[in-house]
Amino acid sequence: MQKSSRPAWVEIDLEQLRRNFEIINRDKAANLGVISVVKDQAYGHGAVQVAKMALEFGSKYLAVATLDEAIELRENEIDAPILIFGERTEEELKLCIECNFTICVNDPAQVQKLAALSPPGKKIPVHVEVDTGLSRYGVRWTAALKVIETIANIERLKLEGVMSHFAMSDELDKTFALLQLERFEKVLSQIRQLGVKVKYRHICNTGGFLDLPQAHLDLVRIGILPLGVYPSQVCRRMDGLKPVMSVKARIAAIRKLERGDYVGYGLRYQATSERKVAVIPVGYGDGYPRIRNQGEVLIHGKRAPIIGGNAMDAMMVDVTEIPETQVWDEVVLMGKQNGEEIDVHEIAKLKGTVSYDILSGWRARLPRAYS
Repeated sequence: MQKSSRPAWVEIDLEQLRRNFEIINRDKAANLGVISVVKDQAYGHGAVQVAKMALEFGSKYLAVATLDEAIELRENEIDAPILIFGERTEEELKLCIECNFTICVNDPAQVQKLAALSPPGKKIPVHVEVDTGLSRYGVRWTAALKVIETIANIERLKLEGVMSHFAMSDELDKTFALLQLERFEKVLSQIRQLGVKVKYRHICNTGGFLDLPQAHLDLVRIGILPLGVYPSQVCRRMDGLKPVMSVKARIAAIRKLERGDYVGYGLRYQATSERKVAVIPVGYGDGYPRIRNQGEVLIHGKRAPIIGGNAMDAMMVDVTEIPETQVWDEVVLMGKQNGEEIDVHEIAKLKGTVSYDILSGWRARLPRAYS
């Protein structure tokens, strides 16, 4: 997609995305497979674009969270294996079979339902998610063997994978992650004792890939890492990995304030002296946090503070200390400009959230420009 006429946009650097995949491939063991997670439009970066490059660099699987996300990939001529996380309705199960999607099946009743829907002569691959402590989807580790036995005894189903998911893999304290790994390995041991063969075992998300090499097993699931963003400030770094996404706009208006003037809804800011204020046509309707008198943007490589309360479609910044500022000058809300940077973690801190939330929160009305 080309940049639209709107003076605000998201830039995606495909060359940097390519370099990031190259760095990851050099870093990982040669026999370690990758599941590239491209759910929620690859965290706002574009699912189709990221998926195609992931496959170019050898990803064995793509992963999404909804059936619609999987269908979008198929409609864009992506015929690679696609794993859909979570639980599926009976109607969704039928579509998954028709489109050759791989799903997670986590209880005996659903196993039987899937088997009944499977056409004769077709062997449906499934993954079982073992809940080792996240308490989200999956079958509890103490009850996983029953589901696995059920699948193994049904001719029309193929137990292709067994997975789990870390709750705290990107923190310095790995105690709980190691407990989850221990529980998962116990289940894998039970599977071996049954004589059941599983092609893919996977538990690592990005944090696990970076910091828990003993948990890599057959596959690792990485979504945010190729985008050049780390899941936390404390996990291992990789030389050369850089963010792919920038968010930019152009100044739509410049206002001169006199002492005592207010700015924005709720009168949250009052000028204590004459000020020069730039109006940027981006707001919480585009995904920037609804903050008041917090945060900064980059103009001419300098930080300009946000003043007042952000509106749905606009924010105001004080450019008094950047006198060269003019209407339609470029503004960087997230990214680099002239050596200065505002990264996703800085914006996440303003909102009291995580980087994933910010990246996937940039709304579709901000056009994407790929380069």
